[in-house]
Amino acid sequence: MIAARNLHKAFGSVVAADSVSFSAPDGAVTGLLGPNGAGKTTSLRMIYGLLKPAGGQVEIDGLDIAANPLAAQSRIGVLPDISGLYARLTAREHIRYFGELHGLSRAEIDRRTAEWIGILDLSGIIDRRVAGFSHGERTKVAIARALIHNPQNILLDEPTNGLDVMSTRAVREIIRHLRSQGRCVVFSSHVMQEVSALCDRIVVMGHGRVVAEGTAEELLAQTGMASLEDAFVSLVGPQGEAE
Repeated sequence: MIAARNLHKAFGSVVAADSVSFSAPDGAVTGLLGPNGAGKTTSLRMIYGLLKPAGGQVEIDGLDIAANPLAAQSRIGVLPDISGLYARLTAREHIRYFGELHGLSRAEIDRRTAEWIGILDLSGIIDRRVAGFSHGERTKVAIARALIHNPQNILLDEPTNGLDVMSTRAVREIIRHLRSQGRCVVFSSHVMQEVSALCDRIVVMGHGRVVAEGTAEELLAQTGMASLEDAFVSLVGPQGEAE
C-alpha cells in the first residue's frame, strides 16, 4: 500500500505539487488522471524517492520513505517517464543489473528473467543491444527491469505513451495481471479510456492539486456528468486548471 500525505514541491515560483494526498491499496489499480503539467510525474517522483518533497510524507507498506529509504524502495518497482536504458547494454544485461542492485542471486535473476521473457515476449530481443530498439521494445525492457525483484508496489508513469496498439494491449494485460496478484499498482495517464478501463480508483489532478478521487461511478455522481471525460473537464476546467 502507498500513502501520500500533503506532498509539496515547487521549482522556483512554480508549484508543481500543492498538498497532494491520496492512498493506493493493495490488489487495486489507482490512476493519476490529469492534463500535462498537472503534477502527476512530480508526485510519482516524490513517492519513489527521486525527488525530496519540501513538505509532506510518503509511506510504502507502512515504511516512511524519508526515514527508511532503502527498505521502502526495495518494495517499489518503477517505470519512469523516461526509460533511461543504456544503448550498449542488451535487454538481458539491463534486467540482470537491476536484479543485482536488489541483491538477488544469479540463479534467481535467471529464473525471473526467463519468466518475464515469456510474459513480455522478449525472446527475439533479449540478447540484443538496446540501440535500435523501438519505443515499444524499450518499454517492455524497462517493465521487466522494474519488476525483476518482485515488488509489492508498482509505479508506472504514462506506461503506454507512444506505444502501438499491440504493445498497449500487452501493457494493459500486465497491469491486470499485477492486480490479480494482489499488488498495489499506481499509474499516471491523461488518456481517459485507459483510466476508465483499468482503474479501480481514480485520483484527478489539476494545477498541482488533487481535485477529486474515487471510483469512476463516484466521480460521475459527484459531478452529475454522464461520461468520465465530461466529469474530468468539470473538475479541472477545459484548459486543465482546477476550478
